[in-house]
Amino acid sequence: MASDDIAEVMEIERESFPAMWPQTAYRRELQNKLARYVVLTELRDEPPTSSPNSGLFGAIRRVVGGEGGRASNERLLGFIGAWLMVDEAHIVTVAVRAGYRRMGIGERLLIACIELAMDHAQEAVTLEVRRSNEVAQRLYEKYGFDRIGLRVRYYTDNNEDAVLMATPDLASPGFIERFQQLREAHQRRYPDLWT
Repeated sequence: MASDDIAEVMEIERESFPAMWPQTAYRRELQNKLARYVVLTELRDEPPTSSPNSGLFGAIRRVVGGEGGRASNERLLGFIGAWLMVDEAHIVTVAVRAGYRRMGIGERLLIACIELAMDHAQEAVTLEVRRSNEVAQRLYEKYGFDRIGLRVRYYTDNNEDAVLMATPDLASPGFIERFQQLREAHQRRYPDLWT
């Protein structure tokens, strides 16, 4: 994510979450040495529309801080953010534009985040997810996340509990094999997300 992405990140936040981070939080995050944000963009040959089929998916960009620029025909479709701690990558946010959900984008972002954690020799990936968000929990379980705890009344907008989830050791042969199989299956199913 680059600072040029923040306006579109805020649009996606409005569509995705009852309570939003302020723009200043993302600006601070881009300066945070522990934070990494990955975005997936769509490159368009025409002016943006709301139709999911009107453009070609662009490559995932891994831009930290103010590095890099964005093309005028790019549209942000989703993002994921993680903090790289001492030995774990903790996912702090993930969201996909409403009109583009159930198209493999959230899963592609999760794969990119796990790869980022592996590239930085993290032992595990952790996250909190709303107890009611069963769709997201199933995706995380598919990638080996286990439920390891409950944060009671974690979400301040409605006091909903958060399920704490974590992967097994990212360097374990079993996890690596499973992850590679899932990654390859996703690549076959959604080849446009891998260009």
